[in-house]
Amino acid sequence: MADKPASPDTSPNPEVLSMPIVPPSPDVVIVGGGVIGLSAAWQLLQDGIDAVVLDPAPGTGASHAAAGMLAPIHEAYWGESHILELNLAASRAWPAFADSLGVDTVDYRHNGMLMAAYDADDKALLDNLGDLHEQEGLPVERLRSRECRAREPLLAPGIRGGVYSPLDHQVNPRRVVAELLNRVPVVPVSAAEVAPHQVITDDGQVMACRQVVVAAGAWTGRLLGVPIRPIKGQILRLSGPEGLLRLPVRGVVRGSSVYAVPRSDGEIVVGATQEEQGFDTRVTAGGVYELLRDVLALLPGLSEIDLVETRAGLRPGAPDNAPIIGIGADGIVYATGHYRNGILTSPITATAVSALVQGHQTPLDLSPFSPSRFDARPTGRTPDPEHLSGVPA
Repeated sequence: MADKPASPDTSPNPEVLSMPIVPPSPDVVIVGGGVIGLSAAWQLLQDGIDAVVLDPAPGTGASHAAAGMLAPIHEAYWGESHILELNLAASRAWPAFADSLGVDTVDYRHNGMLMAAYDADDKALLDNLGDLHEQEGLPVERLRSRECRAREPLLAPGIRGGVYSPLDHQVNPRRVVAELLNRVPVVPVSAAEVAPHQVITDDGQVMACRQVVVAAGAWTGRLLGVPIRPIKGQILRLSGPEGLLRLPVRGVVRGSSVYAVPRSDGEIVVGATQEEQGFDTRVTAGGVYELLRDVLALLPGLSEIDLVETRAGLRPGAPDNAPIIGIGADGIVYATGHYRNGILTSPITATAVSALVQGHQTPLDLSPFSPSRFDARPTGRTPDPEHLSGVPA
């Protein structure tokens, strides 16, 4: 499942106890209760379509570990224009999505983001990304060292420069998930088998529906055989005075990437490693050391505040780094493989899933994200309208 607990210390979210009642015969069953699955369910419900999520411990996996950077510009890379287009569309969708959940409730803030370079070699890497930003016409400001520190005084004096993006913003993923869990019905079970119109749970229960959506994150490969793999990310949470860090900062330190994202309550999220370790979610001494080493080189003032949490999550990654969104040749709707951008892309993916279920035009061209792109199967079909009878258009 997208947010299936993967370590002994992960327990079901207490918010499950207050979730809406599950309909006896839902139009749509969504496998996976991370932010993607929950957002898709919420959008379907808003569109008048009964939807239920299956997950044994919703919101306790990758979504719980995420930092919540909504950063299409700082996540832009050469050769990934189609991903950038999706991420920009998602960024535009976030204000309305945050408003529907409560801007203050989910701690949605749009004060921009700063990327900083620690040394000369790191500055060269940022300059290369700056060239990409300019080529794509993205609204960024290239800053000298002094200009960076004027925007974020906590930065080390020796940094070599940076890039400021007014478009990138942030949200608290744990609050987003908690709010969605108050609005979306969830059945706390795992899916053992899926088909276009039914799910068999691990205890043998058969749940029939008009359409199945799989949003199982890193576990999608095990469930459906698509090339989605888990990419481990270790992450830290610090706690200090409110306002200590003004802006989210993403740094390049001796070639390694690190970020620090402040919350409104003084929490600062520091992350994240990228490790090919399968489904291992252990927090390691080496991972914690590397994160603290790099973030304190960039923001030395954080050394005096409390370290309050260490955690590891599993990002779902496809071979080409792009998500899988669309209808497969098997008739199942896929919404998975969002890698580093699950929080960012949740509202646009939710809108796309609802459009696919209803047979409507999607908010953007999904062909680069088709489930069929990894094999020779034909392009996914539209769901059979007879199976959607009674579902509002």
